[in-house]
Amino acid sequence: MKQKEYKVEKPGELLQFLMEQMPDSSRNKVKELLAHTVCVDGRRVSQYNFPLQPGMVITIEKSGYKERCKPRDLDIVFEDEYLMVVNKHEGLLSYSKNPGDKTVITVLNRYFELTHQKCHAHIVHRLDRDTSGLLVVSKSKEVSQRFEADWKETVYDRAYVAVAWGHLEPAEGTIKSWLTDGQYCVLSSPTDNGGKLAITHYKTLQTSRRYSLLELRLETGRRNQIRVHLREEKHPVVHDPMYGYKDDVSPIARLALHAFRLGFRHPVTGKRLQFETPFPSAFMRLMEL
Repeated sequence: MKQKEYKVEKPGELLQFLMEQMPDSSRNKVKELLAHTVCVDGRRVSQYNFPLQPGMVITIEKSGYKERCKPRDLDIVFEDEYLMVVNKHEGLLSYSKNPGDKTVITVLNRYFELTHQKCHAHIVHRLDRDTSGLLVVSKSKEVSQRFEADWKETVYDRAYVAVAWGHLEPAEGTIKSWLTDGQYCVLSSPTDNGGKLAITHYKTLQTSRRYSLLELRLETGRRNQIRVHLREEKHPVVHDPMYGYKDDVSPIARLALHAFRLGFRHPVTGKRLQFETPFPSAFMRLMEL
């Protein structure tokens, strides 16, 4: 286990000493370290006001307890005291009204419990169960509401990668339609029928004999928007059980859609944050066929 050491040079209390050594960490993060990974002269100590004397050595396990508690169903890309950015794996629901379902919310609430964080997960936006990729999850209702109050200005970049059947013509363009929720799926209309306007910008990155690798940027964020729009173009997403070909015989066992890029202005600090994940390896293998 890698460790980091600090030598005490003046009398004081343990929590205050750690905060002075880690000025970029929040008080909650320091308390979390103190709960699990701090030793004084080789002895584990979690007492905030533990008295320190000159000459004592403070040791912190570098990987930490939090590292060992990372969830298996998603990857933590970014975390601070206000929010998280996670890379959701395919097959995991973002949210469900059924308390028995495993979702991003239940997985992160368990993570918060294990890491002794006094907060609850709040979904800021969603991905379909079978779509993987980047999601923002807030640690309070207030932060979620800040996103909701000014979504278009706060979230400035949201892009997906997909593998679609065939080759789109033109290779780059915009798909626009009005979407309404049907009994079993989302319905699309080329004219305003009272539904919600949906706009998707696409660009072909690569083609193979059977498939196209597409980058898709959402101007609007409607339910199933990309999947519906590509179906309307007669180039559905590979392995899409709802909007794809009924005789889809692709060698991939998942929906070929991934939210790979996300950029937003932090609703509390105001800092611009940009995140990007690699394209799923399964998608790239498809492009070799």
